[in-house]
Amino acid sequence: MYNGLDKNFDMYNIMNTIYGVCLLLLVVSCTSKTPGSKENFELKGKISGVDHGMTVKLVPGATHSDEKPVAVTTLENGSFTFTGKLEEPRMFYVVFGEYRGMIPVMLENSEVNLSATAETINTETGRISFSGQKITGSETHEYYQEQTAFRKELDRDYAAYHEGTEQLAKLYGKARNEGNRAQMDSIEATAEWKEFESRENAFFDKVKAKNSQLISAHKDSWWGPFFMMTQYSYLTPDQRPVFEQFSDEARNSYYGQLVHEELFPKAVIGKQVAGFRLQDREGQPVETKSVFSGKKYILIDFWASWCAPCRKEIPNLKKAYEDFAPEGFEILSVSIDKKQEAWLKALQEEDMQWPNLIDDGTMSGEFKVRAIPATFLVDEKGTIIAENLRGEALDEKLKELLH
Repeated sequence: MYNGLDKNFDMYNIMNTIYGVCLLLLVVSCTSKTPGSKENFELKGKISGVDHGMTVKLVPGATHSDEKPVAVTTLENGSFTFTGKLEEPRMFYVVFGEYRGMIPVMLENSEVNLSATAETINTETGRISFSGQKITGSETHEYYQEQTAFRKELDRDYAAYHEGTEQLAKLYGKARNEGNRAQMDSIEATAEWKEFESRENAFFDKVKAKNSQLISAHKDSWWGPFFMMTQYSYLTPDQRPVFEQFSDEARNSYYGQLVHEELFPKAVIGKQVAGFRLQDREGQPVETKSVFSGKKYILIDFWASWCAPCRKEIPNLKKAYEDFAPEGFEILSVSIDKKQEAWLKALQEEDMQWPNLIDDGTMSGEFKVRAIPATFLVDEKGTIIAENLRGEALDEKLKELLH
């Protein structure tokens, strides 16, 4: 899957006084030599075009998880500082405001300087775009930029094969959202659509080859598993042979262990679901166990407003809810949206009649959600009995259990 950094931080799919010290406590699992000669890192930022007092967060990147900030500060005259100590180089996102914009940076134990100019590109959401980004003082960041420079070529290719297809894509998306299979089939039968598909397939073949070359070239260090995490939005068992080519040093690195955990996940079937306290659409706290009470089977559905496959699945969920709710079936949809406004807007558009809550990272983290949509079917005892059931598979499972 083609993956940009912002998408990866979202899944495609991101506090102390200024110039004060933010102590960064990180537990890492290998002792690779760190570039730079300092024992600690110091990240100094200077951003023009942003509001005085805006919150700035330092959030771990390349983890495929909904990470919490490890440090937070505020902008003073466009400046901020983070300090800490790392056992090996790590990727972080410098996140501005409530995820209004972010800048990825590779940190090592050295003095790192970041500068950029910010511009608000969406007044409704407050979304920020950055230009003139300059990061100095990190050999690791320079190497990362050098090794991933081919992304600019891929971005150009992506834009090129989409050019002139905007109206076709809009029509297809409308038909898909409405569940109009006849209209989708009609569009797919056109010469224009077939040409688009051909060019798209060629593009993704190129992406796959580039990523494979990048990862294989770094199989003997932490860079190999790191690039697996940055180049793909999520990992599947099909990619285990890629991991198996890595050296012991690479496998035992911080990112190596993250890759192993994702490729060889612990079984969730049979596990008991813990209780969580999340907010509903009115901002009121809700105990998830109260949603389970009195129900025979509950489908926990992790989704987000920006996730097209998630929203494509909603009509199937509505059908299952209509067919099986009278027999003791319940759905609990848990959004991983960062922005509550986007979630509330999607709820209004989708009109889902079952309980909907917004996650703060705890529930999706406990379930090890790496990609969405992700679903877990739970019985009346709170035991997970199935996962990732969608469409017809969900329908058949519920018939088996309730009929």
